[in-house]
Amino acid sequence: MVKASSLIAFQGAPGAYSDLACRQAFPEMETLPCTQFEDAFAALREGKAALGMIPIENSVAGRVADIHHLMPDSGLHIIAEHFMPVRHQLLGIKGTRLEEIRTVESHVHALGQCRKIIRKLGIKPIVAADTAGSAREIAERGDKTCAAIATKLAAEIYGLDILAENVEDEAHNTTRFIVLSREKKWAPRDKGKVVTTFVFRVKNVPAALYKAMGGFATNGINMTKLESYMIEGNFFATQFYADVEGHPDDRGLVFALEELSFFSKELTILGVYPAHPFRETFEEVKA
Repeated sequence: MVKASSLIAFQGAPGAYSDLACRQAFPEMETLPCTQFEDAFAALREGKAALGMIPIENSVAGRVADIHHLMPDSGLHIIAEHFMPVRHQLLGIKGTRLEEIRTVESHVHALGQCRKIIRKLGIKPIVAADTAGSAREIAERGDKTCAAIATKLAAEIYGLDILAENVEDEAHNTTRFIVLSREKKWAPRDKGKVVTTFVFRVKNVPAALYKAMGGFATNGINMTKLESYMIEGNFFATQFYADVEGHPDDRGLVFALEELSFFSKELTILGVYPAHPFRETFEEVKA
């Protein structure tokens, strides 16, 4: 039996992109598939796994909405991030030829990211719950007219042929994951670039958000992410999720967070973790 201390939880079926991300970032650990994001969070809280690998945003599809609602009250901490280029494979049962395919199944985002090959082959896209689950289902069905879009790992796990490789429309297609832990573990200062993630709610006063953000500008703090979302079903109850470059003990960020706190009624730091090397590839596209 595999010990919980060597397990990393993810949402999806074996062979999912999150499963692949876990294996890339933590090859020494075993992966624990969970049906829903809530199940992956619960596995961590209950001590069934040591870590969790959760997608938070994709360069094509945007943010994974559920995570912003789950993170603040989860009691879990972000200890790392991982960026993974997404490479979609067109899979079929053994011996299938491209011209035999009539339908292709996958998660709605994967289908949307592979429109060109779907149009080229003239096949019907069918939305399914997830990518790896689709691969498993067509393997069980054994119908040569049915294909799936999933990972190479899914092809290996379910014994499928890769009919066409890297069929995504956009080469830059990349998913960012966060690594979660029950224990708070802040990255040290002065040991490389650090990202701080936090959530906050501003007070219901005029220009509160403008004033709250002013401290980041005046103290030279680069905010790489700021997103808002409603909470408690109220149009006026808005929470913000933010990433900034820097450590909370850095002088500039100390002042910026103090100013933010003055105009906020809630402020929670979710994690302080090393910036992934992939961030070094970021560059602004000039018009």
